[in-house]
Amino acid sequence: MGPRMPSPSIGVLLVNLGTPDAPYAPEVRRYLREFLSDPRVLDISPIGRWLLLNLIILPRRPARSAEAYQKIWTAEGSPLLTHSRDLCERVRAALPDLEVELAMRYGNPSIRAGLTALRERGCERIVVFPLYPHYAASSTGSTLEAVYREAAELWNTPYISVVPPFYVDPGFIDAFAEVGAPVLAELQPDHVLYSFHGLPERHMHKSDVSGAHCLRSENCCDAIVAANRHCYRAQCYATARAITARLGLATEATTVSFQSRLGRAVWIRPYTDIVLPELARRGVKRVAVFCPAFVADCLETLEEIGMRAEADFKAAGGEALRLIPSLNAHPAWVSAAVDLIREAAPQGRRRLPMAAG
Repeated sequence: MGPRMPSPSIGVLLVNLGTPDAPYAPEVRRYLREFLSDPRVLDISPIGRWLLLNLIILPRRPARSAEAYQKIWTAEGSPLLTHSRDLCERVRAALPDLEVELAMRYGNPSIRAGLTALRERGCERIVVFPLYPHYAASSTGSTLEAVYREAAELWNTPYISVVPPFYVDPGFIDAFAEVGAPVLAELQPDHVLYSFHGLPERHMHKSDVSGAHCLRSENCCDAIVAANRHCYRAQCYATARAITARLGLATEATTVSFQSRLGRAVWIRPYTDIVLPELARRGVKRVAVFCPAFVADCLETLEEIGMRAEADFKAAGGEALRLIPSLNAHPAWVSAAVDLIREAAPQGRRRLPMAAG
């Protein structure tokens, strides 16, 4: 009997959406081209996608987006990337027997680089953790497709398990409540808004396995049922209900809305940029905003809500808008993330035995 081989490690690949390498038009253009060329993001005909991207979006949007990125960029770089790196480092410290890497679906560090690093350290089984609380084909689905595609190019293909959407995971909800509670205690808001990233309505219809539930009635998102179990909008409402209950907030003093829409298609409603001025006109003076679709602060939280939405709310008569920070690398979120990884790890074991030679 030959010597016993060392047990191969289990690897963990944390994957966030991505960010430009720098807050300038060329880097933003490169990032947007990769992002918006994905047929799961712009799910229209290839010709239509090419025309929209190259004739409308890329000639105009990079310069505007670069200006917005410059407002939030730090000495360390993109907030999304730096917060994601901090999370990766803390998860790695909490799981010393696992190999942990960070990747971005678009941009750097790439999924290929992350998988390669894990394989070079002997990981034959990999837990992929898409850092999106809610399932969407344009985020979770696209990430998993890319991971499987990259893994398939390796001769010795790794065995992959996935952390599923965690939109009502108790640890995730507790973490947002822990981050939000001090802000609410200080601000004493009249109203709490949950602003989630938006998606075209057609994505909800395509996710509806019954073809007859999503967006067919006003209460279609009141509960998760078989028909809407993959529905992004329904999962967002479930998150809002869970945080509201966890913090003991009055339901009538909360609203769910959706931000960041692009183009002329109808996106899921209500729209954040319409809801906030309406709240101000109704007499709401102080509003706190959770953005629970994002586990790391980024352009959509810091600039879109923390700057532009605040200005719009005050212009409509409001007095104060406070963005509740995202989870970033908060200890409660690190603990929740570690628990989610352990649950998804193969057989609940951190190292796999290897047969004697």
